[in-house]
Amino acid sequence: MGQVRLGKIFFRCFCSAISRRRSLINLCIMIALLQGCALLQRGPEPSAPAPTPTPTPAPGPAPAPSTGLPQVGEASWYGAQHEGKPTATGASFDPKALTAAHKTLPLGSTVKVTNLANGKTVIVTINDRGPFAANRIIDLSEAAAQALGMTESGTAKVRLESAPTQ
Repeated sequence: MGQVRLGKIFFRCFCSAISRRRSLINLCIMIALLQGCALLQRGPEPSAPAPTPTPTPAPGPAPAPSTGLPQVGEASWYGAQHEGKPTATGASFDPKALTAAHKTLPLGSTVKVTNLANGKTVIVTINDRGPFAANRIIDLSEAAAQALGMTESGTAKVRLESAPTQ
């Protein structure tokens, strides 16, 4: 009987220790959760004072964006073999249109192209990217190449200059 009583006492102490341990774990979890919630409710950090506005210059004509023009180099042309294929602008290539491909000029910009061998000029719209052949600065449509008199030779030394938007 003494052993049974000791067993009951041990069991009660053991169970109450487990309960205390559970309570302690639960308390730690609740503290951690409350700490996390407290962090979420903080107000915004103080920021630096707003800078004072600088005076704006008097209105006037805006400077023209730098396009890297004029350029001098070799031009080539491409024609019927590319007809109907999409250009960089999404439009279908038309060899009869006065268009061109350039590596860096803005799409939609207009460029005056001069054949340095014969002085002929044409204004083209940049609608594609290229050329991808070495030592070429522009790929012209067939119509633009005809206007410059370079369809037979296939290439020509040209000068590119800015042209007003049409």
